[in-house]
Amino acid sequence: MIRVDSPVTDRFDADRFDAGRFEASRARLASLAYRLLGSATDAEDAVQDAFLHWQGADRQRIEVPEAWLTKVVTNLCLDRLRSAHARRERSAGAWLPEPLLDSDPMLGPADSFEQRESVSLAVLTLMERLSPLERAVYVLREAFAYRHAEIAGILDITESASQQHLHRASGRLTTARRGAGEVEPAAARRIVEEFLAAATSGRTERLVALLTDDATALSDGAGQAEKLLRYDTPHRIAAVLRAGFKPTPAKRRLAGGPPAIHYALVNGAPALLFVRAEQVLGAVTFDLAGGRIATVRSIAAPARLTRLADAWRRRETDDAPLIAEW
Repeated sequence: MIRVDSPVTDRFDADRFDAGRFEASRARLASLAYRLLGSATDAEDAVQDAFLHWQGADRQRIEVPEAWLTKVVTNLCLDRLRSAHARRERSAGAWLPEPLLDSDPMLGPADSFEQRESVSLAVLTLMERLSPLERAVYVLREAFAYRHAEIAGILDITESASQQHLHRASGRLTTARRGAGEVEPAAARRIVEEFLAAATSGRTERLVALLTDDATALSDGAGQAEKLLRYDTPHRIAAVLRAGFKPTPAKRRLAGGPPAIHYALVNGAPALLFVRAEQVLGAVTFDLAGGRIATVRSIAAPARLTRLADAWRRRETDDAPLIAEW
């Protein structure tokens, strides 16, 4: 039998082929959007909006789909960063980046130190100090190795402007960052285990010794506080952590029973996860510097833990918890 093609069949095949081309770029686009927005939920929305733009475009006139999609996603993210709602949320001091389990593909690419650092909670938080354009240039250059000429085309700016934005962004991040390079994994875990032992036993002085002199602790108040709760002195932080890590009947009732505490890597950094019946109830992440803890972030707002919790349930390994019943 001779197959007779029809315009409808040709169109269907073309749409399916073009959808496949988009899907081939989806993971990279999601990683870009997450770095720009600091939110996996918002990143997924931006990528889906880009897909709608892709479907509505004259795709035969798009010479390099990857470049076209990168430009669309970047500008969709910039629109979100510039929106009145985003400015209110972020400027009100109630915003933390959404944590992701290290196995999450949205954290890629992660081949170089610069790429891994660009997706750390520390840098994602610091990037809030940058203008949207500075943030976009920094991410495109440091995480995705675009040339300034390419970045200029994506953002509709001049090449020299791209260089200037990168210079300002790098300067602001370097000045604010306490980074001490990458920490050896076994050493990071040992520090966090010492922290957990001190916090759960009420050993305040040991907690103070584990903190840097300029340590900071941040908590989202489980999403109930209008602003982040912030503590800035080692003794104050130790007192708050000691109280927070002390199990009580009320805390266990709220969790539906005694949760387990697991060690994990979140955005490349050591973390403790409070887990009950495979549901992640809270994440405590740590930035380390010089063998001590520089920043503690406590994130328990359910909306901020959805993707991490899903990844935790799908994890392939099942390491024993540090504390089986807290």
